[in-house]
Amino acid sequence: MKRVIEAEGMCCKRCAERAERKLCLLDGVTDARANFKKGLIFVETTLPDAALAACVEEAGFTVKTVRARKGIFS
Repeated sequence: MKRVIEAEGMCCKRCAERAERKLCLLDGVTDARANFKKGLIFVETTLPDAALAACVEEAGFTVKTVRARKGIFS
């Protein structure tokens, strides 16, 4: 399933890459793409929202929401 994580604290490309790498290390995550300008991380996963949020927070960011990705650009 496709999820969107809204996170605070990503201020540059390096921050976005750190979040992507951390998520991709989890079993059950097939892809993660972060946009630091919008504060969004797009994830393809089979994991529950709580596991994704915990991983992103462990990477040093604050998770505001985790929601389903409905469209191409949401």
